[in-house]
Amino acid sequence: MPNLILADLANEIEANVRRALAEDIGSGDITAQLIPSDRLAHAKVITRETATICGTAWVDAVFRQLDPRVAVHWHVQDGQRAEANQVLFELEGPARALLSGERSALNFLQTLSAVTTRCQHYADLVQGTAVKLLDTRKTLPGLRLAQKYAVTQGGCHNHRIGLFDAFLIKENHIAACGGIAQAVTGAHKIAPGKPVEVEVESLHELREALDAGADIIMLDELSLDEMREAVAISQGQAQLEASGGVNESTLRAIAETGVDYVSIGALTKDVKAIDLSMRLSL
Repeated sequence: MPNLILADLANEIEANVRRALAEDIGSGDITAQLIPSDRLAHAKVITRETATICGTAWVDAVFRQLDPRVAVHWHVQDGQRAEANQVLFELEGPARALLSGERSALNFLQTLSAVTTRCQHYADLVQGTAVKLLDTRKTLPGLRLAQKYAVTQGGCHNHRIGLFDAFLIKENHIAACGGIAQAVTGAHKIAPGKPVEVEVESLHELREALDAGADIIMLDELSLDEMREAVAISQGQAQLEASGGVNESTLRAIAETGVDYVSIGALTKDVKAIDLSMRLSL
């Protein structure tokens, strides 16, 4: 599946930001009203820890929607590594807007940078291999496209976006359809041209999926020896994706079996927000 690119996300970013501002500001920022409406201010946002940055477009949209008079000056770009205490961007404009937008802007930046930082760490672990690391659908509700874009900025790749753009036929689907061959045949009829992926739990099921014409085969919890054998059996007939039991200590060995992909839910599911701070001056 192709990776998301920023140019395709303009409407999504605006919608993400509208929801965030409505949630946070509601009927109005009553604390910001303490500040004279004509007071101007300057702010710097720093990271308190090393991180790979992502989310610049969301920050821009926050202040654009709040007050177009706010100027955002970036010192980094998406996918760039930043060191602790480094200034990421500066703001100039009405003090009210800077303070009203602070939390929403930093929420986007700290969350998406956390994803990108995690992905870069995992991508570094498999450097020198041909494997591609894939995300999953284990994302925050309402922020799937944002998080999947962040994945790409950390050197990893997108799996399917949702249940609509590719088939992933798992054990229960296979049982309900009557078998792997029936499921794959049905998929090709329902949506010709859509990728058809089948999850298998044994080399016997792998052979069934290959015979059925699956495009991608997910090797679920197979041993390293079984993965190597699967690569030899497939001989490029289908792309192979390893899944299950993947962590920092097992990833490199899995990548070296020769599989095409490794899918990792932790790329988006288990991240910890990057610690950011905004400092305001008049």
